[in-house]
Amino acid sequence: MTTPHTNPRPECISAPRRELTLFDSACIIVGIIIGSGIYETTPLIAQNVPGVGWLLAVWLLGGLLSLVGGLCYAELATAYPKEGGDYVYLTRAFGRMPGFLFAWSQLWVVRPGSIGAMAYVFGRYANQLWPLGGAESDHLARMAYAAAAVTLLSAVNVLGVREGKWTQNLLTTIKVVGLLVVCVAGFWFGSTDPLRPPVAAEGPGTAGLALAMILVLYTYGGWNEMAYVGAEVCRPEKNILRALLLGIVGVTAIYLAVTGAFLWALGFSGTAASGAVAADVLRQAVGPWGARLISLLICLSALGAINGQIFTGARIYYAMGTEHRLFARLGQWNRWFGTPAWSLAVQAGITLALVIGFGLWAEGAFQAMVEFTTPIFWGFFLLVGVSLFVLRRREPDVPRPYRVPLYPLTPAVFCLSSLTMLYASIRYAIEQSSFEAAWAVGLLLIGAVFALFDRRSDSKRQA
Repeated sequence: MTTPHTNPRPECISAPRRELTLFDSACIIVGIIIGSGIYETTPLIAQNVPGVGWLLAVWLLGGLLSLVGGLCYAELATAYPKEGGDYVYLTRAFGRMPGFLFAWSQLWVVRPGSIGAMAYVFGRYANQLWPLGGAESDHLARMAYAAAAVTLLSAVNVLGVREGKWTQNLLTTIKVVGLLVVCVAGFWFGSTDPLRPPVAAEGPGTAGLALAMILVLYTYGGWNEMAYVGAEVCRPEKNILRALLLGIVGVTAIYLAVTGAFLWALGFSGTAASGAVAADVLRQAVGPWGARLISLLICLSALGAINGQIFTGARIYYAMGTEHRLFARLGQWNRWFGTPAWSLAVQAGITLALVIGFGLWAEGAFQAMVEFTTPIFWGFFLLVGVSLFVLRRREPDVPRPYRVPLYPLTPAVFCLSSLTMLYASIRYAIEQSSFEAAWAVGLLLIGAVFALFDRRSDSKRQA
């Protein structure tokens, strides 16, 4: 029998502790990278390259560029194994304001937009499996499913680190097994000539290859999330690098294998023309049930990506809250649950507001959310690459358990690829007259005002 003052929970945790094993860390990376992208973008990429060799080459190139970025992040994350990742690196390299603006943009733009976009993917396929109404209510049904996914997974992550990581491990394992099933089905039941070129194939156009690489790098997105939970990784000096290597190399191998299965089953032209490439492959193997199976797999893949982003994103605002007085509430680690509960709750609230707002305002909520987040994301991604150069020079005495090979060439390639993606996203936003991108910039400017006010408040307090 417990007294009224006895805490029945076996332990109270008031700060992050190292609970993430190598397997947990790799599952975070793989689970966030593999969302719905491999199913959605493969036909679009095939439409913009001239043949099989090019299709496999752009997937391999995307994996190599991600690996280059992963090596850069490994040096930063092992030198500064703290919560917040990019926030820590940008603050140390460029000062309080850039670090604050990064966390601010993650809180109001990038993180809720990314989670919301993936939640809408879940909602689309969940409504195909379990319709909530007639065709006229499809839009509201997808929004309801998206909101429910965000709410449920945020609650799971509030309950504890173990609950959040076990959910991530389970969803990642299921989605990887599911993709292996798709591979087996494609190679086992495929009957077409995978090397048959498309009709009237032409040389690779620059614009087409550029769009293909944008889609490829979007589909590889998420490998950097490991840095945000650096303070919770066991043996960070070894496991952060190992997790990044295992995650990126593993996903590259999976993407190449799945693409090969698509080609073997449908041929190049069939892959490029398919509206639901994985469903078409499974339909050959199990008939009409193939579409339902792939819808279920995509639902689980989307949930894994949502859960991973919820888990890691809250650590950014926690790190910001520990150093910026205006947001001190976000910097509290809940003693009862052992999680950044306030950060998780605020993140969920903002994400739900975006899910509902974009769902009611924009007909294509998924695309609108992608346009909302992309320019800001790549801008700060570029700054992280630059921070590696700055911190090498400014803090040479900081122990670096791992140093990126071929320095400065490797981080220069990472910065160049990020700059290219930043240019492409800005150009696309301008050409499309994207109001969503303009709103994102507006929110960033508001963040700059808050940063100035916060800095003055801290100065007065110190005085």
